[in-house]
Amino acid sequence: MGLMVLATFLLSVMLGIIRHVSFELHPFEVVFFRNLFGLGILLPVILKAGLETLGTTRIGLHSARGLLQSASMCIFFYGLSLTTLAKVAALNFTAPLFASVAAVLFLREPLGFNRAFALVVGFVGALVILRPGIAVFNVGAGMILTSAMIWGVVLIIIKRLTVTESSLTITLYMMLYLTPITFIAALFVWQWPSPTQLLWLVAVGCCGTAGHLCMAQALKDADATAVMPFDFGRLIWAGLIGFLFFSEIPDIWTLIGAVVIFSAGMYVAVQESRQGQTKARPQQQAKLEDHK
Repeated sequence: MGLMVLATFLLSVMLGIIRHVSFELHPFEVVFFRNLFGLGILLPVILKAGLETLGTTRIGLHSARGLLQSASMCIFFYGLSLTTLAKVAALNFTAPLFASVAAVLFLREPLGFNRAFALVVGFVGALVILRPGIAVFNVGAGMILTSAMIWGVVLIIIKRLTVTESSLTITLYMMLYLTPITFIAALFVWQWPSPTQLLWLVAVGCCGTAGHLCMAQALKDADATAVMPFDFGRLIWAGLIGFLFFSEIPDIWTLIGAVVIFSAGMYVAVQESRQGQTKARPQQQAKLEDHK
């Protein structure tokens, strides 16, 4: 739980730094440096593990993941430069819901009542935040939602990759694809960052990598349903950072929508966890009988 809280703090700080740097550098360039410095942080681990981490039979899935995640990151960073941090954090909670839709479409998983109910509730929450036809459409918020949609598909690809690939191999190929692809995007808007901006960009890479490592370790050490409620801390941290450093005040609709979306995501997580435990019990019992 402590690791998850730390992860949400680090990732929120990363968002705040990205927003600050994006006032002076194009978001595509910030995306590139985030990946470049993230790869640099991972290099010692990769070198220690050896070249065998490059071994894979799923290069097609790695390529698809690299292209989609590059697009998702570019759209997300651009949207982040146009809307408030709290709204970014709130709409980002829709990613697991989009992943559920992708699982039904691409993995042919059953929709079921629980998943369908959560999806409807979650997307109602998104509508509460966006309020189409009532509030002026926020381009940045729309880009964050589009990014979350693409990221949902990426999550399904990662799920497929984990069947045969190690987490280090998956991470390595991610960085090997993201860095050059986002560099190409950055070339069209390139300007050399100042020394101060470079320090901020290093901080983006450090906070992002450390945050994801903390989150991965938290999910490894405890059941997802025990630690995922603390992921809501991202909204709290993002709201505080936005208020203290950017004079952003979250409106009541963003807060209500965030609670609705997050609750829907947690409902799916809890239900699927229970289903997984139910399926696991007969297998455990069979193993026990075999042992006897």
